[in-house]
Amino acid sequence: MKNLITIVFLFVGVVSFGQTEPLNGKATISNNHLKVENLSIEVTVDSAAEVKSTFTTKTIQELIGETEEGEEFSFKITCNGPKKTNGVRSKVSYEVKGNTDDKMNFIKSVKKIRAAAINYYESKR
Repeated sequence: MKNLITIVFLFVGVVSFGQTEPLNGKATISNNHLKVENLSIEVTVDSAAEVKSTFTTKTIQELIGETEEGEEFSFKITCNGPKKTNGVRSKVSYEVKGNTDDKMNFIKSVKKIRAAAINYYESKR
């Protein structure tokens, strides 16, 4: 239980360091059992290095592993790009939603989103 709480707090700390939006969801502890409901993770980054250091799919997998059966979860990453000539900053967002019935496909989608976000910054060089 200590490890789980430590992992959750470390993840929240790492994600908040990477300029994140809120980590939403409802966590309930009863009888030494943690229950996570409606997990929603939103990350905003400014570079490929931030994408690489902010999260790994293993961390996401550990978090959704704590959700109860029949629960929904989502993951969204917003990549901030350079300012355009009109002063507006370009952005691109990737989002995937899933539930506990198909965790492995959700993780595959998160891996693809992470790779796409890294590719977005590397193609801007």
